[in-house]
Amino acid sequence: MLPREASHPPMMRLPPSINVLCAAAALLLTCPPAKAQEVEHPMPPYVDRLIERGDASDRTFDAVEALKDYLPAAKLDPTNPLLMARIARQYRHLMSDATTRAEKLRLGELSLVYAKKAAALGPNDSEAQLSPAITYGKMLPLQGTKEQVENSPRIKAAADKAIKLDPRNDSAWHVLGRWHQVLANIGMLKRALGQLIYGTLPTSTNEEAVACFEKAIEINPHRLRHFIELGRTYAQMGQTAKARRFLEKGLAMPDTEKDDPEMKTRGREALAALPR
Repeated sequence: MLPREASHPPMMRLPPSINVLCAAAALLLTCPPAKAQEVEHPMPPYVDRLIERGDASDRTFDAVEALKDYLPAAKLDPTNPLLMARIARQYRHLMSDATTRAEKLRLGELSLVYAKKAAALGPNDSEAQLSPAITYGKMLPLQGTKEQVENSPRIKAAADKAIKLDPRNDSAWHVLGRWHQVLANIGMLKRALGQLIYGTLPTSTNEEAVACFEKAIEINPHRLRHFIELGRTYAQMGQTAKARRFLEKGLAMPDTEKDDPEMKTRGREALAALPR
């Protein structure tokens, strides 16, 4: 089973002009030419060892070291959907560490290549189907409004499919909650302007976002992101007491995932903005 990932796709900081919406095969390390007998008899144990080493680096969020093992494994086992999803996740981690927009976008495009491969190779695997949605979400703040509008339904479709395949995928429920949360808070004027320029925008409600985050918490109560986003949703609904309770709960939990520090920053900002 592919380890569950921090699934929060940071939704867009929208351009001030519209402020609408949401919600390459790279650097494969060259392997030595296979001998004749190796072509006839693949080496799954060797591939497994590479993946195991990559997983160990993944658990410590060392994306560079993880890719040193995952990429050669992908060269030897190019039809493994969960391996492709693992690689996509490493490029998302590198996106978080990158310091320029151009580098973040470059790494995002690499992540998307492997995420799409994962989805194509694993049509019946929930994690493989969710992988492109997480990458799209992470790229949204870096994109123009038109791209944001185009990618929003892709995120929704991928999350819906992931949930259909595995209703216990808390990451998919979280992604879907974020999608509802953002769409629910687009003003009427902005929505009308966005539809005029870019096409129809779907509608949603904060209540739908709450239901998704509550489901994510029910499935996995050990992820602080679920609590913080539920708190942020209640803040948007004007329910201060509930917002404070869930924000404080999430902020008190230990960091266990790559994006948890960033998530806590969002939570502290939302908590500070609550009326006293």
